[in-house]
Order: sequence, then structure tokens, then C-alpha cells
Amino acid sequence: MKKLWEKYREIIIYLIVGVLTTIVSWGACFVAKFFLDSTNDFQNFIINTIGWVVGVLFAYPLNRKWVFKSTNKNILKEFFGFAASRLSTWILDILIMWGFVNSWLGREVIRPWFVTLCDGRIDLIAGRADTVHYWIVKIFISAVLVTILNYVFSKVLIFGKKNKNETTSKEVSGEIK
Repeated sequence: MKKLWEKYREIIIYLIVGVLTTIVSWGACFVAKFFLDSTNDFQNFIINTIGWVVGVLFAYPLNRKWVFKSTNKNILKEFFGFAASRLSTWILDILIMWGFVNSWLGREVIRPWFVTLCDGRIDLIAGRADTVHYWIVKIFISAVLVTILNYVFSKVLIFGKKNKNETTSKEVSGEIK
């Protein structure tokens, strides 16, 4: 069990931090939906923007300290790199939500299919088909793709690069060949 933990520690902690970040981000979206209409293109954009900003501000320190154990002294530069990588996945999230919720495809093809699939049980779930449809798209399409891309960007581009002044304990002890 210890070997499995050592092998997959980073991914396990990343997923835990990701779940927490997702809860915080979606919580921000949920609150914003009380004030904005997710079926309105511009307001849906604002809802997603609020969720994104809250998610990035929450995720960066946790990813830095717990997941990737960064010791980069240039925290500001690292944060802006983190935010920039998240910007690309935020754009993907916006495009997915627009395509599957607000566009003709979402309104005329996907939502009626979803309503038929649920066979009228939507009232028991959330009261409105458009609300359920929104969260199904948010959870099962957007979140999966965004999570995978965020990990790859963080691992390779943000926390995977060493600061030029930074060395690991293995490099100091001469273990790296």
C-alpha cells in the first residue's frame, strides 16, 4: 500500500485538491446563478468567469504546496503562469458551455434529448430541465476535460520546470546522472 501511495501520491492529492477546487468553483457558480440567468449567453459567460476566478485563487496555493511541492522563489511569476494555463482551460469551459447549453445545438438537439431521456423526472431532480441540463454538461463534459488538461499543464509547464537557482536534494547529493 505504501508503494502505491508513493507512486500515485501526486495524482491522488491532485484529485483531492481538484475536487475541493471544483466544489468551491461550482459553489461560486451556484451562487452567481441566483443573480444571473445561465441560459443567457452573456450571463452564462459571467457565471463561468466568477467560477474560474474563485477556482484559480483557491487552487494555486494548494497545488503549489500540497500537490507539486514547489519551492520556486518567484511565486508571482509562478502564479501568473498557473493563471495563464488555467485561462486556456477556462476558454475551453466557456466554449463547451456555450456549445452544449446556449447554442442551437444545446437548445434544439441536446436538451430535448436529455428531457426525453429523463422521462419527466426532472421536476424531482431540480425543478427545471434547463438547470439539470446545465449541470450535466458542466459535470460530465467540461469538468473531465478541464481537469485532465489542468493537470498536464501544471505538471509539465508550471510546476515541472525548475527555477534556475533551484536544485533538488538528489542533484546536491550527486544522484542524478
